[in-house]
Amino acid sequence: MKSESASGADVRPSVRQRTDRDLGDCVWVLAEVHEHDGYPVNWPDFPGTWLTPPSLMASWVAELDGRMAGHIGLSQSDVGDAAPGLWSARTGVSTDAIAVINRLFVAPWARGHGIGALLMTQAVTEAQDRGLHPVLDVVASDTAAAGLYERLGWQLLATVEQQWSPEQKVAVRCYAAASCRTP
Repeated sequence: MKSESASGADVRPSVRQRTDRDLGDCVWVLAEVHEHDGYPVNWPDFPGTWLTPPSLMASWVAELDGRMAGHIGLSQSDVGDAAPGLWSARTGVSTDAIAVINRLFVAPWARGHGIGALLMTQAVTEAQDRGLHPVLDVVASDTAAAGLYERLGWQLLATVEQQWSPEQKVAVRCYAAASCRTP
């Protein structure tokens, strides 16, 4: 999709690898998303660190009309990720051959421009280029995100309950990319 800038020119979103200089803007957009949508469910004490977990392999940002508009990460399977275990059990593939798509968000003002799909395409392509099968977990109440994944052809593996803290149990939908090309 496209939009028009103040000059009337067509503006298309772009995706590029995230740099350390982008973290401040990413945290700002994440705060907007959290206020608007409640993602992430639990606001991290250190949002910049949350966006750069030790398992992170790569991350990208989307820009629209010169502004930070979205973010996505690709990580190795980590404790707490449910989808890798489900995909491994279903296919017999080692979790070492699985990549987890995470930390996907799009600024509320930038929605409707295909940014989520662009970011997903970038992360899936990178996973496939590395010979990894992409999977992801999403809070079951995030129906907009689940709708995006399903429109993109992702396969629902299961909905599982996770104990995030002694007083917080959360339903999580686990997805796997429907098919992958070989590298």
